[in-house]
Amino acid sequence: MKSVAKSLLKSVRDGRAAWLRSSSVLSGKQRFRRLVLGIETSCDDTGAAVVDDAGSVLGEALHCQKEVHVQAGGIIPVVAQQLHRENIERVVTEALGVSGVSVPELAAIATTVKPGLALSLEVGLQYSLNLVNKYQKPFIPIHHMEAHALTVRLIHHVEFPFLVLLLSGGHCILAVAQGVSDFLLLGQSIDIAPGDMLDKVARRLSLRKHPECHGMAGGKAIEHLAQTGNQQQHKFRPPLQHYRNCDFSFAGLQSLVNKAIIQKEKEEGIQEGEILSCVKDIAAAVQHAVAVHIIQRTYRAMLFSIKNSILSSNNATLVVSGGVASNQYIRKGLQTLADTNDFAFLCPPPRLCTDNGVMIAWNGIERLRAGLGVLHCTDGIRYEPKAPLGIDISKRVEEDSIKVPKLKKKIGWLVS
Repeated sequence: MKSVAKSLLKSVRDGRAAWLRSSSVLSGKQRFRRLVLGIETSCDDTGAAVVDDAGSVLGEALHCQKEVHVQAGGIIPVVAQQLHRENIERVVTEALGVSGVSVPELAAIATTVKPGLALSLEVGLQYSLNLVNKYQKPFIPIHHMEAHALTVRLIHHVEFPFLVLLLSGGHCILAVAQGVSDFLLLGQSIDIAPGDMLDKVARRLSLRKHPECHGMAGGKAIEHLAQTGNQQQHKFRPPLQHYRNCDFSFAGLQSLVNKAIIQKEKEEGIQEGEILSCVKDIAAAVQHAVAVHIIQRTYRAMLFSIKNSILSSNNATLVVSGGVASNQYIRKGLQTLADTNDFAFLCPPPRLCTDNGVMIAWNGIERLRAGLGVLHCTDGIRYEPKAPLGIDISKRVEEDSIKVPKLKKKIGWLVS
């Protein structure tokens, strides 16, 4: 493992496996009352951005480690940590430089401290605390999933409360956002997240070797191949069909898919690591099963929230965010579900669905406005690899035992 890590790090230092993006919306000469620097290092992206209290992104920068981890077949925490260490100074300097803002001009520094990879969170927190102590700035610790949930409010005028579905490589959460830092947790994954599951299936199918998937992350490769696959060739039953709650499970589905792959390898007389002739059909069937599972649980969350007057039936909104929300097939199903139930449907643009510094800075602005969690003393602040979002009312959802109507009649393209 150490030799793999060293070789991957060498490729990055040689400049072959990383990219840096920066952008500016406004001239650095323009100033607003309050400016927040956001820093993100919860997983494998090093992000930084400066956002003002009018919601304008003054400057941002992002160092993405995707190509490195694609080569490795998954994220190696020690590699991610080292790349954060090597790039955080450059990314923050780039974001500040593009925005034309200096650290003394900032109203606060906001940083992801939970949840995420411990080794990655440590880098961002340590760097931020050094800045905070050097320039005597307020510090705003950020919950990564809260930031994803509130990003939509940077782009659209969305009033609280709203239903939010967070889909990523590490999380799958249904919650009602009642306010900044005020969430009701309806359900979450009881094992692995959808992005993680899709990545693992992609690795088992050796999609890195597929000529159409060069350089693609696992989930993106599944989505690409599924476009020309036939989902009817394989049937994977969506998980938790007999549990009337809003929790998710993807580990069992992954196991079913692995068994199907093994069976097909035997039928075709090939070894693990070779590409199956039916790989596109498997990709389509897997993606479909994931979509149906997510849509069914979201449907129940809608019905529960309306029934219990947590949301108003007159102006309810479904917000979907996180990396997996960029999957167009899943997004189309959720859009259709929202439309048929008179929910407004909102997603941040794809670049803000994945991890970035903008969402952290914006969450910092939201908290600064509300006067929530703005610290003037950072003694005892720690990163938290695991951290729940809001108040857990998932038992209430289960007690209501709401039966979800058949999707087939309401959403024609979903044949379950």
